[in-house]
Amino acid sequence: MRGMRERLERDLTQAVHRLRQMGGVALDELPGPSGDNTPFADEVDEIVASEEREIMFGTRELLVDRVNRITAALERLSTGEYGTCVECGEAIAQARLRALPEVQTCVRCQDRIERLGRRMRVEPVEVGVDED
Repeated sequence: MRGMRERLERDLTQAVHRLRQMGGVALDELPGPSGDNTPFADEVDEIVASEEREIMFGTRELLVDRVNRITAALERLSTGEYGTCVECGEAIAQARLRALPEVQTCVRCQDRIERLGRRMRVEPVEVGVDED
């Protein structure tokens, strides 16, 4: 497990470094939506700027999520719970841990979680409308 701790710590350092490289860009420094005072040559420039902003926010969100998962894995490693599925309590396959060292679930539980998530997104939610 020593090698795994070193890998997790290295991955954590890299993810935090990437977050720092992105910098603390304030919202008012980024080109904004229509109606603000940001000078755009045309509508296409505005669309491109908006897409770039969304990509940056998405990347930052993924990095923060990765940092949190790695930190949780290091904590599980310290408490002796690393390598055990948080859903079913079974051992996570070593090959899976080598591929995704911050993983918390076994393949079977991850598959179930993803299927349930897909089903929740696909099934329409009925909202009762009062016609009184």
